[in-house]
Amino acid sequence: MAGRGKKRQFPTAYKIKAIKRGEGVLPVAREFGISRKSLHDWIKAWKADGPDGLNRKPGPKRGPRKLKPLATYDDKRSALVRANARIAELERLVGRQQMDLDFFRNALRALERPAAQGKPASASSKSSKP
Repeated sequence: MAGRGKKRQFPTAYKIKAIKRGEGVLPVAREFGISRKSLHDWIKAWKADGPDGLNRKPGPKRGPRKLKPLATYDDKRSALVRANARIAELERLVGRQQMDLDFFRNALRALERPAAQGKPASASSKSSKP
């Protein structure tokens, strides 16, 4: 696992020099011997906090964590109402489909009956004659 070890640290002046280069990220990263991700991170930190953003230590960032607000009773209730409405809609759809199936099943039986009545007598009735 060559190349894995302590993370390299660069002076702020070095980072600023790379950022201010003004060329594309890939050529600058190659010239300075850094990864594109590192350069992107430096640019992002520079835009967010200026030179102070380039001096941050690795690890968790200080400040309050951004959490999702807790769902209120009304939010949960409205989700339940929407779910119940969707269930009712799907039950109506299933009912309509069942009615269609019943209709076509009866229509198919009605078409099969005349064909069965028009057939000649079966072979078993002919064999009973001497």
